[in-house]
Amino acid sequence: MSRQPRERPADYLADWGEREALAENMVPIVGALHRRGVCVQIYNRSLVNRSSIDIMKMHRFVRQIERNELSEFESYSLLLALKDLPLRPSVIDLGQLTVRHMALAAESPDLEIDQGAWLREQLTEVIGEAGEVPPPRDVVIYGFGRIGRLMARLLVEEGGSQLRLRAVCIRKRGAPEEDLIKRASLLRRDSVHGSFRGTIRIDEELESLVINGNPVRFIDVDGGPDSIDYESLGISNALMIDSTGVWRDRTGLERHLKCPGIDRVLLTAPGRGDLPNLVYGINHETLGDGEKVVSAASCTTNAIVPLLKIVHDEFEVMHGHIETVHAYTNDQNLTDNYHDKSRRGRSAPMNMVITETGAASAVAKALPQLSGRITGNAIRVPTPNVSLAILNLELGRPVDRKTVNEHLRQQALHSRYSSILDYTASPDAASTDFVGSHYAVALDSQATIAEGQRCVLYAWYDNEYGYCWQLFRMAQAILGVERLKLPADRV
Repeated sequence: MSRQPRERPADYLADWGEREALAENMVPIVGALHRRGVCVQIYNRSLVNRSSIDIMKMHRFVRQIERNELSEFESYSLLLALKDLPLRPSVIDLGQLTVRHMALAAESPDLEIDQGAWLREQLTEVIGEAGEVPPPRDVVIYGFGRIGRLMARLLVEEGGSQLRLRAVCIRKRGAPEEDLIKRASLLRRDSVHGSFRGTIRIDEELESLVINGNPVRFIDVDGGPDSIDYESLGISNALMIDSTGVWRDRTGLERHLKCPGIDRVLLTAPGRGDLPNLVYGINHETLGDGEKVVSAASCTTNAIVPLLKIVHDEFEVMHGHIETVHAYTNDQNLTDNYHDKSRRGRSAPMNMVITETGAASAVAKALPQLSGRITGNAIRVPTPNVSLAILNLELGRPVDRKTVNEHLRQQALHSRYSSILDYTASPDAASTDFVGSHYAVALDSQATIAEGQRCVLYAWYDNEYGYCWQLFRMAQAILGVERLKLPADRV
């Protein structure tokens, strides 16, 4: 689509007011569609539970993606037409639909386009009587640390009619009522990601937190992972998300499967032995129906593997070294103290710490074609969240910066990787800009270096929340509740 700059409004404030009113009108329509099982997005950013200002910012964001303005005037009329269609549960990208509709109107200015008919043509695969929406699948979280709490937030906020958080397994400390109060406080407040978007009520009788109206049982598992009868609590065929990292092999994790009510197990850390290490969007489709226990690999593996896959498919990666500049984590110390790994015992907020990473070796599990070609190391730095991966690659043919960036931009916008790969062209981007990102990784195109067959890529990733989004997508895939996304990708 060629660039079509918008005319300067005669009155900026009046124009803002009109567009704000349209965004306000979008909120209840988006909510009504969501209750029908239809999630509305603008370029992979969900409009569900967003404010009118959030929606306006999403429209503005499209300018740096498509290099064209996207106005609420165009998108609102399409949303109205969308509301009246008989849609089955799905994910609809209003932003992409609007851009395509604008392009058609620009190419044929004399053509009168029936928006309803055009939308039916674009969304044929999900047009029809919706029928009864199947009940959500049960999910249980084992562990309530950084990843466990963020997954709880995500499942409640985004699970909708697909995933339902039913229980959290913890080791209770102190009196039950005091423990619940502490757990509620930890879920409600987060120094990195801010306050929880919703309400939390304590139900002491049921030993539960009622989170946005969703009762979540907090279970003491002092007896171990195979000691709970979940079916007796009304939980069935559930996915267990083990966020403790205590058990990383098949034998340890299969203990969860001995519990009535648990059907599958997802590990939130790199798996050991013959455990499948899956990266959503890259090799998760290799998961067999009979595989009950899988690993979602690490946050760093989820960040670097998509980039390596995309670059290798187009330019061929001959050799490479990955350096991760990683935020410190819970296993490090505030002040110097004992740690079983070299250097990790040194004070996290006072030092940059060189350490090892298993991400490079994990690449071979997700991308066997790169086995033996990638090395890696890590530097832990004094920042609590968001990490940076630096990929120094030797390619199979000469490239230039523009070619590499444009290929990655197209893949980020219009390919099957668009939900996991972000792209930024901002010359002022810094780590805190990516706190709360729901992508696995974001390419910093301004930092790309390419000369001859050598290419260096810089990529940001929220090693907490971005990783949790990968876990969320993996949970949807494992339980078979992924929804068709339209319009279809163009790359």
